[in-house]
Amino acid sequence: MSETTAIVNPPGKPLSIGVIGTGWCGGIRAVACARSALVGDLHLAEVDEARLQEMALLTEPASVTNDWERIVADPQVDAVLISATPENLHHPMAEAALSAGKHVLLEKPIALTLDEADRLIALAQERDLKFTIGYSQRFNPKQSMVKRSIEAGDLGAVSSILVSRHITRSLGAKISNRTKLSPAAMEATHDLDFAFWCLQPRRPVRVYSQNAWGVRADTLGVPDTQYVVVTMDDGTVVTVGAGMSLPPGYPNQSSTWIEVLGTEGAVLVDASHRDVVVNTVARGVQFPMSTMPGEYVDHVYAGPMERETTHFLEAVAYDRPVMVDPRHARTVMEVYLAADLSAETNEVVTLPLSRDQIGLALSELYVDRPVRG
Repeated sequence: MSETTAIVNPPGKPLSIGVIGTGWCGGIRAVACARSALVGDLHLAEVDEARLQEMALLTEPASVTNDWERIVADPQVDAVLISATPENLHHPMAEAALSAGKHVLLEKPIALTLDEADRLIALAQERDLKFTIGYSQRFNPKQSMVKRSIEAGDLGAVSSILVSRHITRSLGAKISNRTKLSPAAMEATHDLDFAFWCLQPRRPVRVYSQNAWGVRADTLGVPDTQYVVVTMDDGTVVTVGAGMSLPPGYPNQSSTWIEVLGTEGAVLVDASHRDVVVNTVARGVQFPMSTMPGEYVDHVYAGPMERETTHFLEAVAYDRPVMVDPRHARTVMEVYLAADLSAETNEVVTLPLSRDQIGLALSELYVDRPVRG
């Protein structure tokens, strides 16, 4: 008996892609686009001239600029990937790109306010555009295996999900120096998205959170770690601990532990990146390939961000749905706003947030935090 293989027709023409912001993550995405057979012309926008020239050598783009609006205004550009920082640039850049009829992949967070997020979602829907948020952990094989185990029924009814993620002080300082967003907004957000993705169609209804203050208080005025407990509408409990203060000598950039418990089984995932050890006289012990987005290792890529980028290109080229619906990113945003409000008030916060609660959460989230012991 012969097997029949479905043939997917290639898109009518190669895509013209713009990448706005070519730092760490944007650089990964730019290289992924340059290597993709789906991409014809690549256009880069970057305000750091040295980095722009470096990326131009790596990707051989059709054009480079320090003015992102030139890419948005180009009628030939089909889609843009926005990796710019600081995070307050996300909404105006995405709004301009969607208004110009471009498909958009936007790094998290989707915006700084829920109103901004709602406007972006509505704009994409009105214009029938692909709009997705960079929650790259959905493209990590270990996280995907957890979701498959849940959907296959191997665990029975899931009762709890625990994710503990910690990054190094140097990376945490880099993030906190450019923005005062909390650990919940900048770090736990990935794991909240992952947990809610696994538990669809369940929805979060209650949030309780506490901050742990330590070495970052005096230097950055922000917590070392934030713990978030979320109750879903069926009683399932999601617990996420997000830390940014691993000691300088710790050889990982990111270390994660996941526990998913159900009535018929459990999945325990070690994503601490200790499986490959490089030990040299000059630099001591190192755990390569330990970053969240991943990295290129010669001709292959270790990590989820390249695959996420390719998925977006395929969604645009073949008119397929995107993996991360922006409405899901909006839900995650509401949860981390509630977490910050809970951490400030020491009270459980019920969802959805009221207008007054949103205003209070934003006032706490986006002003300089007091130094605490």
